[in-house]
Amino acid sequence: LGGFGGCFEMPSGYQQPVLVSGTDGVGTKLKIAQELNRHDTVGIDLVAMCVNDILTSGAEPLFFLDYLATGKLNSEQLAGVVEGIAEGCRQSGCALLGGETAEMPGFYQLGEYDLAGFCVGVVEKSKLMDGSKVEVGDVAIGLKSAGVHSNGFSLVRKIIETGKYSWSDTPNILGGNSLGEELITPTQIYVKPILEFLASEIEVHSMAHITGGGLPENLPRCLRENQSIEVELNSWTIPPIFNWLTDAGNIEQEAMFNTFNMGIGFVVIVPPSQADATLEWFENKDFTASKIGRVTSGDGTLSFV
Repeated sequence: LGGFGGCFEMPSGYQQPVLVSGTDGVGTKLKIAQELNRHDTVGIDLVAMCVNDILTSGAEPLFFLDYLATGKLNSEQLAGVVEGIAEGCRQSGCALLGGETAEMPGFYQLGEYDLAGFCVGVVEKSKLMDGSKVEVGDVAIGLKSAGVHSNGFSLVRKIIETGKYSWSDTPNILGGNSLGEELITPTQIYVKPILEFLASEIEVHSMAHITGGGLPENLPRCLRENQSIEVELNSWTIPPIFNWLTDAGNIEQEAMFNTFNMGIGFVVIVPPSQADATLEWFENKDFTASKIGRVTSGDGTLSFV
């Protein structure tokens, strides 16, 4: 994981390539990993947050670099984190070129570390997605998340601490899983199915990665000016972990949707004539997808119906 220097050969097939970059972290989900002493999943989260972001522009991830900072290097922790990063890169089809590790005694408590990542992707200029193709009446197709992903964990930890819950607790609603197991589940990486979907005959107008701020903040970003989007609340099944968090923390529905993905991790916007074909395509790939809303005229906001 030392310093990196070198070059990367551009893959063939791009006549007018546009390079797209993304930088992100895992946030306070790291606290849970450190309390559980489980370090092999947050590396996947790190890669996922970066590659899913650049994917919304239609870009294919090329390479990834990481940054890990800690007070004192723990080789076992480091091995687990790097194992997760490597797995995330495998899932997204990009190269792990290197990164940086920093020891800062006194800045981090013993056993604590922080992570950040950076990736670069490429897309043909003619296929770059910027929302300019979106039309009123287009349909939003939501792809299922793997759970909480990597956003909202400050609120998660507050709920756990205030309610005096334990990571080993197994609420009935979770079907035997512990809170720790459920919440450490890594972020879904959408790269391979979405790139394959973009290569199909279905026309795609825009895409959104549902991260911090949930559907209300992220979905309007993929629209054109003077457009809004209506989302039908009962159009998909909300995973049990979100229902547990709502009840355990006595959190209002609006706050839940403004904080978490609520079961939708990625959204594609397609013409209404191709909505059913889109659902069928993802069903054939064993990927859960739901028709969750439609584009309307408006002021760039999201409303629930």
